[in-house]
This record gives sequence, C-alpha cells and structure tokens, in this order.
Amino acid sequence: MTQTPIKRRTVLLGGMLLGTGVKAFASTGNWPARPIRLVVAGSAGAGGDIFARLIAAPLSNVLKQPVVVDAKPGANGLIACDAVAKSAGDGYTLLFAPSSSILINPVIHPKLPYDAEKDLVPVTQVGAAGILLVANPSTGFKNLADMVAYAKAHPGKLAYGSWGTGSSGHLAMEGIKAHYGLDMPHVAYKTLVSEVTDLIGNNISVGFTDIASPIPHMRAGRLVGLGQTGSQRWPATQDVSTLSEQGYKFEADGWYGVFAPAGTPTQIIDRLNEEINRLQKSDEVRQKMEVQNMIVPPSRSAKEFAASIKKDAAIWQGLAKVTDLKDK
Repeated sequence: MTQTPIKRRTVLLGGMLLGTGVKAFASTGNWPARPIRLVVAGSAGAGGDIFARLIAAPLSNVLKQPVVVDAKPGANGLIACDAVAKSAGDGYTLLFAPSSSILINPVIHPKLPYDAEKDLVPVTQVGAAGILLVANPSTGFKNLADMVAYAKAHPGKLAYGSWGTGSSGHLAMEGIKAHYGLDMPHVAYKTLVSEVTDLIGNNISVGFTDIASPIPHMRAGRLVGLGQTGSQRWPATQDVSTLSEQGYKFEADGWYGVFAPAGTPTQIIDRLNEEINRLQKSDEVRQKMEVQNMIVPPSRSAKEFAASIKKDAAIWQGLAKVTDLKDK
C-alpha cells in the first residue's frame, strides 16, 4: 500500500529517533573507552585526595580503564566544582568533593559561576566522618574548654585556621564563637596542607582540619586533638571527645561525594553508584578508610544520595545564615 506523505515522514522520523537511541545506547554500553578524570575539590595529600585515591585504584580495576585523580584546590572547592560543572556529561569527568563544597558554597557565594543543583548530578556518597579541632602542643590546650577559656581571657588574640572561607571548619568555629561569645580572627588557607603545616610550625595556634590530614602529626605529638564533630568518635581518634560530649552540640556528619556533570547518561550514573558502593563495602577499602578515620556509609542509590544532600543542606546552610557567614 502506498504511504501518504505524512505517514512517510512519520516513519522516517521514527527511524531517525530509533537510530539515535540505538547509537546513544551503544555509546553508553561502550563506556568507559578511555581514562576517566576524577577532579578532587582539595589539595594533593589532603583528606579528599587520600580518599579519592582509595576509590580510584580499585575502580580502575573494575572499569578496565585508568581513573586519574586530579587535585584542584582553592575557594573551598569552588574551582574544582566549576571545572566539572562546565565539563561534558559523557562520563569521563567526575567530581570528588567534601560536603562543605556542595552544601555551603551556595550560601557563602551567592553568585556562583555554576548552578550547584542543576549542573552537578549526585552519584554516590563516599565515607562519613566529622572534622577535627586541633592545636599546637605549646598552647597547653587539652580540650574545647581550654581553648574557650583562653579566648575569653584574651579577646582577639587567638586566631584560628581553616581550609578556606565557607569550609565546614570555618562554619563550625564561627558557630562556637557565636555560642560562647568569643573574639577569634579567622585565617583562611588555600589548602589543608598549608594550614596543617602552619599549625605544626606554631604560626597559628588552633584550627579545624579535615578528619585525616592531622592524624600522623597527632600520633607523633606535633598536634593535639581538642575535639571532633559528628555523631560519634571516629575510628582513628577514639581518644578525642566529640564536641557534643564536651557540651557543644554539633552532631552533623560530613562526607565526600562523587558527582557528574549534568547530562551524564543515567546508565553511567547508576553503574558508578553500584560499583563505588560495592567497593566501599569490601574489606580492603573499608579497612583503609578506617585507618584514615572514616567509616563506610550505608549504600544509597543516586536518587537517595540526592535526597540526603537536601536534608544536610538545611542543617549547614541554616547555621551559615545564623552566623551570618558569607564571602565579604
């Protein structure tokens, strides 16, 4: 039977769409066909870099392609987030970022160069932990109360460090300052490594750091742990009281997350989610994470991780607004 022009165009269009769909599916099915770049929102040698490499090595074996870790420090992860947000959504560029980069930056920097909700797609959570409040041993501080007492007696004299404006360390200390009525200037470092170096050298007396970087220095007596945030004492710092145990309620846990640029095929997102969740539960990765002071989080789908981010954002962004924390 002879087809009408309308029917013929419909058949041709359907064939074109079907062909496009087959091509896209085939492309996704061949993924990955080349190395994957995992951009870390932090400095080389710091916690994010450490945990990214714990995941990257076994993930390379599973995917049969190298997963190359690329550290991009600065601006509490904004530089790395922006780079990935503007990358192609083809599964070959991923972001490894701490919770503060995702949750707090939108409040601190109202004019971000990217849309945090639309341009970065959650893949999965990696690890769960808090952050550490540490001091140089020369201070004589042993806990939060010692620091608070000194800061009250010497207004404006005790400066503290963090790894940048808008970091969870910055936000946590500003909350402490507001709670106890303290005057403590903030020194924002570009990287965690430089902050820890200055803490060891006593160029700055106290500061919040990530959960992993100071551990070897604490064991060697070069730094003293005054407290840790989160819902529990973490694996490598069982001898350090939580801030909640010391009377300052701060039980929100931090995490790292893997994100992809918008437009990344769902099949790739789901594959990465499945593989990374499975790897975290392996004895080898779990033990390595605990040595670095993090625990394995419950396995969540990409959608479940996205939902948990919204809940965490309400906590952290609420605190940021209460303390009037913003990029001035």
